[in-house]
Amino acid sequence: MIDAYYWPTPNGWKLSIALEEMDLDYRVCPVNIGKGEQFQPDFLQISPNNRMPAIVDHAPPDGGSPISVFESGAILVYLGNKTGQFYPAELRKRNEVNEWLMWQIGGLGPMIGQAGHFKLYAPARLEYAIERYHAEMSRLYGVLDRRLQGREYICDEYSIADMACWPWVITYKRQEVDLDQFPDVKRWYKTCQGRPGLRRGYEIGKEFGKPGGQWDEQTRKNMMPQNQVKDRNYVKR
Repeated sequence: MIDAYYWPTPNGWKLSIALEEMDLDYRVCPVNIGKGEQFQPDFLQISPNNRMPAIVDHAPPDGGSPISVFESGAILVYLGNKTGQFYPAELRKRNEVNEWLMWQIGGLGPMIGQAGHFKLYAPARLEYAIERYHAEMSRLYGVLDRRLQGREYICDEYSIADMACWPWVITYKRQEVDLDQFPDVKRWYKTCQGRPGLRRGYEIGKEFGKPGGQWDEQTRKNMMPQNQVKDRNYVKR
């Protein structure tokens, strides 16, 4: 059994999609990030970066005591290793999956996140930031589009790289991205969307709601890093 510390966001969906695609036994442990539950001491023991998703695997492959894993990319690699699914064993194929997983973690996710932040959530409209991150997001869509030319999935066969990227592309409408300009991304997006396991994973926690553009004062306080540092004494003064 795996405890899945989760909230329905792009990073959270990476976990829920993987759990469903890999047909693993799990229970959802909601972490309401708007209410600040990611700062609870018990959760910080599992995820010291106060970010979800995180997992506790009560039946790890080595047969030992439970293992906790934080950070979405590390979780996908762990689950791929645990199950032998969607994470190739062959060196060159695994290297490709690792490259595109890291590309999502270091590029696609953060840049789409920044584009969305300044467009949808920032308390003041900053045109420079909006234009900068929208341009970088569009560049990364182009990178993905070129990669997908002649390929059904990012690394030919469906893998954890697709599970990592797809939840971020979901936001294309709110981000005002025209997928017709990226025809191979559009094709890939719809192909992934048709996978039953992915669809089930995406629906996990729908009763909790999905990310919206309206934050009340408490939610903003819990979601903005500068408030987290100031209010929780993460740095010495």
